[in-house]
Amino acid sequence: MIVIDGKEAGGQILRTSLGLSAITGEPIKVINIRSSRKGGIGLKTQHLEGVLAVAQLCNAEVKGVALGSTEIEFIPKKLENKELNIRISTAGSIGLLYQSLQIPSAFTSDMVRIHVIGGSVASLWSPTIEYVQNVFLPIVRKMGYNAEIKVIKHGFYPKGGAEVEIVVHPIKRLNSIELTNPGKVKKINIISIAGSLPGHVAIRQAESAKKYLEERNFKDIEIKSETVETYSPGTSITLWAETENSVLGSDNLGKKGIRAEDIGREAAQALIKSIESNAALDKFMADQVIPFLALAHGESEIKVEEITEHVRTNIKVTELMLGVKFNVDEKSRIIKVKGIGFTNPEF
Repeated sequence: MIVIDGKEAGGQILRTSLGLSAITGEPIKVINIRSSRKGGIGLKTQHLEGVLAVAQLCNAEVKGVALGSTEIEFIPKKLENKELNIRISTAGSIGLLYQSLQIPSAFTSDMVRIHVIGGSVASLWSPTIEYVQNVFLPIVRKMGYNAEIKVIKHGFYPKGGAEVEIVVHPIKRLNSIELTNPGKVKKINIISIAGSLPGHVAIRQAESAKKYLEERNFKDIEIKSETVETYSPGTSITLWAETENSVLGSDNLGKKGIRAEDIGREAAQALIKSIESNAALDKFMADQVIPFLALAHGESEIKVEEITEHVRTNIKVTELMLGVKFNVDEKSRIIKVKGIGFTNPEF
């Protein structure tokens, strides 16, 4: 049984180790879960539901799984394609919960359907569903991953109530990638959403982001503004730049007392920072792709916007779980790894 210290990087260590445990069949014990978090240590509802969902997918035996728990044992058995129905009783992030299921759901014998109720965006530390749809999925599709996400209903903090359907298709293996040169920006997309607020809020958010981008000579910009009914009022904005070789993204959440124009501008500033870094992956995508690279067939090389603590932490746990060794050049922000060539045993 592999023992993993979950003190660093919040719930990310838990999500990555669960997914890798499920496909390798390696039992894990995660200790000190989120013990450095000021907002409350241990498992929150989102993490708990994630553990139970992965356990259901691989028929795992779990110990210590309860709200606030700082230590769990996860003993996986056989992965099976199933229909998962998950309800996060809070506004816990659907995007983060999906991170636990991304890899194991792709290595079953048939399609996996995941129906989740929770938060379509929960906090500034979690991706919007639109980011997952338009940045994460296009990147991992380059590696052979195959999934679709449909948003049925949006939901904001604190009541949540978002409803999302995810379909993951089985694959034989992941392919290595070389993503070091983003190429020129071809188009920028903006989706601005206002939940249970006047329609002009979403429009102002999007127009502010567009104006900021246009002032910096970006011309081909497409806007989509939506006003939807949600249990709690809130806004989100997601931007992504389609480049010749990759996709770079940013997002932001509305905050009480902060003008919609400021929220939109902040998101645009973050996207421009990613573009100007000349990286092929933005700083949020950088850590999410780490376990995919390690599982892939062949050697991968990526250039990221920033070597964040989340990147370092995900590398650490992935190396521990899979026995690979990442080569990280802090100066050039280049990450290399020779994947283990994991193959779906059902193929």
